[in-house]
Amino acid sequence: MSGPLDGIRVIDLTSVVMGPYASSVLADYGADVIKVEPPAGDVMRKSGPMRNVDMGHFYLSLGRNKRSVVLDLKQDQGREVLLRLARHADVLVYNIRPQAMARLGLGYETLQALNPRLVYAGAYGFSQKGPYARRPAYDDLIQGMCGIPWLAQQAGADKPRYAPMVLVDRMAGLQLCTAITSALVYRERTGRGQRVDVPMFEGMLSVILGEHLAGEQFVPAAGPSGYQRSLARDRRPYRTRDGYICVLVYNDKHWRSFFAAIGQSQMFDLDARFASQNERLRHIDHVYGYLSEVLATRTTDEWLRVFEQADIPAARLYSIDDIVADEHVQATGFVKTVRHPTEGEIRITAIPTEWSESMPENRRPAPALGEHTREVLLEFGYADGDIAAMRDRGVLGALAPTETKETT
Repeated sequence: MSGPLDGIRVIDLTSVVMGPYASSVLADYGADVIKVEPPAGDVMRKSGPMRNVDMGHFYLSLGRNKRSVVLDLKQDQGREVLLRLARHADVLVYNIRPQAMARLGLGYETLQALNPRLVYAGAYGFSQKGPYARRPAYDDLIQGMCGIPWLAQQAGADKPRYAPMVLVDRMAGLQLCTAITSALVYRERTGRGQRVDVPMFEGMLSVILGEHLAGEQFVPAAGPSGYQRSLARDRRPYRTRDGYICVLVYNDKHWRSFFAAIGQSQMFDLDARFASQNERLRHIDHVYGYLSEVLATRTTDEWLRVFEQADIPAARLYSIDDIVADEHVQATGFVKTVRHPTEGEIRITAIPTEWSESMPENRRPAPALGEHTREVLLEFGYADGDIAAMRDRGVLGALAPTETKETT
């Protein structure tokens, strides 16, 4: 057994980031994830840098612990193969719009009739209950519609800008993963599978509005929207005499300790703007502005010693190279170098959870396109002759790099 989801079989029809990120978590946790790709492969295979065609850096991360099968679902026989896989699966996950799944003959009603225990999980842009149901969606669009670039400008950016990472896809991917595992628990209790929809827009709105409704949470409004601390213009890494430091002087104990450390113990009691959590929030621009001025007077190392002694959380501002070199990251082996069978030495991250019993592990490197097509189809009852005939008709794409004509 390797991981708590060992024995769970997932048919993964997803592409880009949101769905593949969710299925990568399931795969890390031990599920047998069969990634079904079109003959051209998942688009993220082509996102460089890369050493070999169709093995881009994004894919090397999102594809680990999965098996790759190529099927042309636009051909009847490709659809028939997919239905056979789904008949014996626990989960089918996809991230195209449900209307497109229905056009392929892979809608929920079809799959539910075929396999009543199947968890049929879809992730796409918008709830199917509203007027945006058929809209396409990408991370940048949903960030914009959830107000993230606007919030960045409110917090001091010179112009609206997206978060510098694929944020919504990964957030929605985690919600998708949670929904799937919860549906599996429900199935274990009842014996019934179900359809699960995870819309990106509503999923990200739950995060943004949970923080930034603020005064608008109340009816009538008790104040403006926007969580003041998150939007404070000086809530940022602070410049020191020789660099930057990240510090959170947050509660009353922190502030008393901070003022004592800089020889201003009386400030907490004399300046009402610092006297309580609520007062600091009301005057957050002044509070963070003051902190910014003080931190500019010493070096980063000096402040780190001060904050350690005062038991105030603080850290250096890291670059990506700093992260990889960090002593804690090195000691825990979280970023390690492994040898990929086609890509040579690559860096991977460890599975970011620790378990007392069913410890997950990295079992498989990210596969070449279609690497496991024959292996999987043999498991599902196809003979070598059937596989060769489907290959000739283009149902299974071209030969994968690890396959040979003799094996097919």
